[in-house]
Order: sequence, then structure tokens, then C-alpha cells
Amino acid sequence: MWYILSQIKGGAAGFFFAASLILWGCLPAVAKDIAVTEKLQLAIDEAEAGDRLLLSAGTYVGPILLLKPVIIIGGQGVIIKGQGVGNVITVKSAGVSLSGLTITGSGLLLETQDSGIFLSKKATGAIVEENEIINNLIGVYIWGAKDAVVRNNIILGRQDMRVNERGNGIQVWNAPGAIVEGNDIQFGRDGIFVTTSKKNIFRGNNIHDVRFAIHYMYTNKSKVVDNISRGNDIGYAIMFSTHVEIAGNQSIDDRERGILFNYANRVRVLDNRVTGGPEKCIFIYNSNRNIIRDNLFSGCDIGVQFTAGSEKNEITGNAFIENKTQVKYVGTRWLEWSKDGRGNYWSDNSAFDMDGDGIADSIYRPNDLTDQILWRYPSAKLLVNSPAVQVLKWAQGAFPALHPGGVVDSAPLMRIPEKMRRK
Repeated sequence: MWYILSQIKGGAAGFFFAASLILWGCLPAVAKDIAVTEKLQLAIDEAEAGDRLLLSAGTYVGPILLLKPVIIIGGQGVIIKGQGVGNVITVKSAGVSLSGLTITGSGLLLETQDSGIFLSKKATGAIVEENEIINNLIGVYIWGAKDAVVRNNIILGRQDMRVNERGNGIQVWNAPGAIVEGNDIQFGRDGIFVTTSKKNIFRGNNIHDVRFAIHYMYTNKSKVVDNISRGNDIGYAIMFSTHVEIAGNQSIDDRERGILFNYANRVRVLDNRVTGGPEKCIFIYNSNRNIIRDNLFSGCDIGVQFTAGSEKNEITGNAFIENKTQVKYVGTRWLEWSKDGRGNYWSDNSAFDMDGDGIADSIYRPNDLTDQILWRYPSAKLLVNSPAVQVLKWAQGAFPALHPGGVVDSAPLMRIPEKMRRK
């Protein structure tokens, strides 16, 4: 047959080639729509690759296993309910799409990663969108599924367990290219937790009433963009990660930290807003070569705390507004927080700008020797208003050489940057 086809020219060859494929059953069947009213697992098993399963309103019994690329579409009143053991839906095929479903009833064992939706390593390119994922241990687990997309879902975690026993809203492990966007996540342990991954994007999520809104561990070359953390213990915890971009996010009314760095290096923190009074707007522990630029840190007990030898960080263009303590840094090194003639805005800086260039005429030191003594020896607060301490403060102002090291802004801004006032 192949020899004969090779002797035929032009369109005739194409016609006979296509005809032979049809006769031999080599062309894929046309994907079809299948209406489903019951026995969802049976319908999935009987479907062909690419088929769309259109579910009528009702409750479908899980667990559900997907071993082929099918599309499952629900709607109002479509519920898939697990039996309280394992996963409700497990995906072990590339090209699967799940939408319009209410998913509940997973198991409660963290050691077996019980989830509402579990995307295995084989679930490359899976799409999970516009679902309600309620009262599962883990909402969606992207377990090695490359290029998976989880977007525009409502995820409500458990409230009837201790925090450390709960699962995360969305959990990601070793899933390069995964995108998590537009989700509303509440309760459970952490909103989005990622570990040992790279090239992920978390964008436009609204996360509230959890421990950490977004929690990074050993994850590199990724982006956290335009998310909102509200009423959580910590907004954005970046740990043991590198080359991450944190941009355009908000931390509103979080309690302990707006942004936390722990062994995070070469991270870009741009145009974020921390407001509402956490203990620390940003906490930086043993993190180096980061760029922290054009952020708003407002209303915190401490604007920024530096510790454990963090070095070579560029901190410019930020606005530190009405923090009880603008900077907490205990160390003997000088840290310059300006670059190319541009520093930061400090709401408690009473300097003048005689030449009108928008830069204060004198440098700003947000902490001094007295601060460092009080941080090291809290009981010394009893002496803070004593004549001796007042003389020490005056002497440091008159003789800068008395400063033991600390943060210096040589070009403090006189006005809040315009972009922050517009938001």
C-alpha cells in the first residue's frame, strides 16, 4: 500500500492516504458531549479522550479517578462528594479540565495528602477553574503536575481542627510552570504553600483567615503578583528561596508580619503595601542581595527589622509611615539605604529641604545607640527619660562619630512617592 501511494502525485495521494487511515482506524474519533445524570465514574471510564462530560445538578459519589484527558463541566447544584477517605478527585492524565463543581468530603490524613482535587505528576496542563472546594483537608494539591492552572476557585478549608492539623488551600510540590490565580481562599492552614518548585506564578488571589497567605519554601525563579492577604498571621513568607519577584501585593490587617524573609536571596520586592498594623511590616532574617523598592510600610509596631547578618540589600523609594519604630537593627555595621541620590520617605523625619529638590538636607538615622541599648536590655526603658539618656541623644546628634553603626539614609525623600498616594 505504501509503495502504491508513493507513486501517486498531488491530491490523489492525499485522498488515498486519508482513506486508508480511516479504513485502518488510525484517525482519532471526534470528541463528543456526554450528558451525565448519575454514575460519574462509569461515564468517565466509558468516555473517549477529549470528550466533554456535562453534569446535571445532583450529588455524585466519589472518589473519582481520571486516567484519560476528558473535560468535566458542572454548574449550579453539581456536587461531587467523597467518603471521608483519601482524595475526592484524583487526576492521573494530562489534559484534564474540571470546572463548575462543588467538591467536598476528602479524608483527614496529612500523611496521605488527602485532597479535594489531587493533580499527580501525570496531570500535565490540568485546568481547575470556577469550582467551590469546601471542607477538604487540602483544597487542591498540585503534586508534580507541570503547567497546571488553578484559577477562579472558591476554596474553604477546615475550621474544626487545630491549625497544625489542617491542610493548605492550595499546595504545590515540584510543579514547574504551575499558575495559581484569581482564587478566593479562606480557613485551613496556609492559603498557598509551595515547596521544591520553580517557575510558578501566584497572581490575583484573595486570601484571608489563614496562618500564612503565601508560603514559599525552596522555590526559585517564581512570581507573587497582585495578591491580597487580609487578617492572617503572616502575609507573604519567603523562605529558603531565590530569584523570586514579590510585586503589587497587599497585606491588610495581618497580625504578625506583612512580609517575612528567611534565607531568601536575590528577591525583588516592588510596589507592595503593608497596612493595618502587624507587629512588623517586613522582617528580614539572614537574607542577602535583595531589592526592596517603592513599597508602603504603614502603621506597624516596627517598620522593618533586620537581623542575622543580612547584607547587600538595596532599600530605596519606600515610604515608612507612622510606624512606632521605623527600623530595628542591632549591629555594628553601617547600612546605607539610599542609591543614586534617592532614599526613602520617613514620616517622622523633621528635616528641611532648602533647595526644593525633594531630598532632605540632612541624613536620616532611624535608630541610634539608645535604641540599641533598649533592644538589648529592655529593662533599661525605665531610664529612657532620664537626664543621662537625654545627654547621650544630644551627644550623638552633635558628634556622629559616637554612632556604633546602624541604618543611614543619606538622601531621605521629603514627600511620599506619587504612585503610593494614588492607590
